[in-house]
Amino acid sequence: MYQWREIEAGGAGVAVMPRGFSPSLAAPRPWSLVVDLADDLFSARWWQGAATLALLCGTAGMLAPRAEPLVAAPAGQPSAAAAREYRDIGITSLDAGSRSGPRLVANQQVEPLLVAPERAQVELGVRIGAGDRIDHLLIRSGALPLDAVRVAGLVHRAAPRGIDPGTAIAIRLGGREPGGLRSIERVALRAGLDVGLVIVRGAQGLVASATHIAIDERPRRIRGRVGDGLYWSLRGSGVTPQAAADYLKALATKLDVGADLGPDDRFDLVIAHRRAATGEEQGGPLLYAGIDRVGGGAIQMLKWTLGGRTAWFDAASLSQISSTALAWPVSGPITSGFGMRYHPILHFARMHKGIDFGVRWGSPIVASADGVVSRAGWAGGYGRQVRLAHAAGIATSYSHMSRMVVEPGTIVRQGQLIGYVGTSGLSTGAHLHYETYRGGVAVNPRSVRFTGAAAVDPAEAARFKARLAQLLATGRS
Repeated sequence: MYQWREIEAGGAGVAVMPRGFSPSLAAPRPWSLVVDLADDLFSARWWQGAATLALLCGTAGMLAPRAEPLVAAPAGQPSAAAAREYRDIGITSLDAGSRSGPRLVANQQVEPLLVAPERAQVELGVRIGAGDRIDHLLIRSGALPLDAVRVAGLVHRAAPRGIDPGTAIAIRLGGREPGGLRSIERVALRAGLDVGLVIVRGAQGLVASATHIAIDERPRRIRGRVGDGLYWSLRGSGVTPQAAADYLKALATKLDVGADLGPDDRFDLVIAHRRAATGEEQGGPLLYAGIDRVGGGAIQMLKWTLGGRTAWFDAASLSQISSTALAWPVSGPITSGFGMRYHPILHFARMHKGIDFGVRWGSPIVASADGVVSRAGWAGGYGRQVRLAHAAGIATSYSHMSRMVVEPGTIVRQGQLIGYVGTSGLSTGAHLHYETYRGGVAVNPRSVRFTGAAAVDPAEAARFKARLAQLLATGRS
């Protein structure tokens, strides 16, 4: 092999050997155990690599452990409980009613049967579904209708409110009757969290016996951090979907759950809870809803019955009302005062029992003083109206609303949002018609002042606070 460099001319114009031309001789390769068997086939170096590979394989084969069969553990007889479980899932012999066992052939010890013997008893485990009836379930399971009706009557006597869906029922049926159905020998179920019911056939027919189970009815308190989302934080803490929805609904009367809460705020719930001595648990309704806001203080809401209506009440709203004037419910100018005026729709003079505020549609309306919502709904020409009952026989009404955010029975505080401005009812445009009553008679709102009085009966307030303290003591060590 030659490499081109350059050509030098010799003397007298005679060409000489080009400078840089020289034979390229390959240097001998060093000896190595690593040989590429795909290169230089059948050369001396190739045979050297093949011999090395064969030597290594032989050495590995001599040093490898011997392959021996594994010795199985000696076969043993299953326990009685294991045998019953095998039978229930079909792992047993044909003589016990399974198709997974080995088949038997006739010999001196085994005699073939032309007709398989009928089982003397059949044991079943079922669960009652939503809307199902226990007598229908028993008949579908192969029980005699008369026995099924008898059992249903005994169950109803022990559990008048019915059996909860999903309740497990253990059934034992007797021999098959000529009609193909079987008599009921035994039925066992939970008639309630605190009652275990067993119905057994005896000399007097089917007889029920109930066992009462001790129940711990202490409520459950759940607290945690709001985090990235209040609802999912509640669900992650073990709160049921229904309780979480009730909690959010209770708080919505006091704040905007989506905008007024931060990730470091702490939620606090107390939920009715029952736990049986046998370990079963049953959740109940939400009893207390609290939130501790880092920058906005705490809110404590308790479900309470006041005036025959059960609703959520704010613990802070049960405080005394001090002597003060009513606050204006909206921020806007007064466009029509109290007294006689010409009605723009009816076109005749009539008494204007309140004050009109000229504000834009959708503006917030707040309570002018602490009180209880006595009415929230449609009120004829007044449109959507909220009425509040205050201390000392004072009442206020807020009419022509576009939307209301409180319900009858709700306790509200001065400045709390109760609805939004609209033009419902007999109205020529968006505005708030605000009235004030003393002893049921409309008076000029500018003239009303409160005297010190309790918003709620003191005895009722004391019971409320005692119940609140009892719930807040839940979970304390």
